Amino acid sequence: MAVREIVQFPDLRLRQPAQAVTVFDAALAALAADLLDTLRAAPGIGITAPHIGIGRRVVVLELSAQEGARTYVNPTIVWAAPEPFRHLEGSVSMPGITEEIARPARVRVRYQDLSGAVHEEAAEGLRAVCHQHEIDQLDGVFWLQKLSRLKRERAIRRFEKARRVPPA
Repeated sequence: MAVREIVQFPDLRLRQPAQAVTVFDAALAALAADLLDTLRAAPGIGITAPHIGIGRRVVVLELSAQEGARTYVNPTIVWAAPEPFRHLEGSVSMPGITEEIARPARVRVRYQDLSGAVHEEAAEGLRAVCHQHEIDQLDGVFWLQKLSRLKRERAIRRFEKARRVPPA
């Protein structure tokens, strides 16, 4: 429907917990469509409503064109495996910056769809990483907070430097 402006790090809205969705209507469907359009334009594989300045618990993931996009409303992790999985992570709010983060290799997520029906999904590998990353964002935990202080400061310096360089 529309590509929205993405909130950029270090905007404090990225550290605010999002509110649960309680109304499942056309406005929610339009928000999900805007999130997908914005995700594709970014480009990225995951986006939350807080990434576009809206404090609601809505996530859109599109890991591949074959799998298509999926929308998760009010997602929560109900189980996480003890074994870790390391993967490069980044954010549409901090484009071009990635760091490796260890998270549980498998998770089970409970969420609602755009009509409000409750579902559960088991995920592993990249999808599990994305669920955890985006649910953290909904909880006001920006991905940098998962890094050591040294790695976090290095990533911030790289981002600040990249923002100062004028486009060619």
